[in-house]
Amino acid sequence: MGVPRYWREIPSRYNLIGKKCGVCGKIYFPPRSICPTCRRKSAGKMEDYKLDGKGTVESFTIIRVPPPEFEGKSPYAIALIKMDEGCYLTGQIVDCNLDDIHIGMRVEACFRRIQEDGKRGAIYYGYKFRSLKS
Repeated sequence: MGVPRYWREIPSRYNLIGKKCGVCGKIYFPPRSICPTCRRKSAGKMEDYKLDGKGTVESFTIIRVPPPEFEGKSPYAIALIKMDEGCYLTGQIVDCNLDDIHIGMRVEACFRRIQEDGKRGAIYYGYKFRSLKS
């Protein structure tokens, strides 16, 4: 099996897979092995949970001076997203004018290219968020 195929077949690579506590029902992302609320009672009771990918912008910032790996890609927006399932994620907002981003904006996850290792290296993909037009 080639390297690209190996990476594509890891389910969590292209899905938002979190964990749901079998005791209290809270959903976490990234996945956890123990629920911070139920603690020991949740051991062995955390189940995989695929998030729907939709949420609301709770806060955001515009990055104008990026880290070295992202030079040439600024300005861009990073937001704190409250997912419909109740957990929080951070992610880049894409496919919209930066002036249109606002607290309360509905968004959905999409998978996009993030970076690559040189001109002939592996290409890394991950989740970002785009506006959900109502």
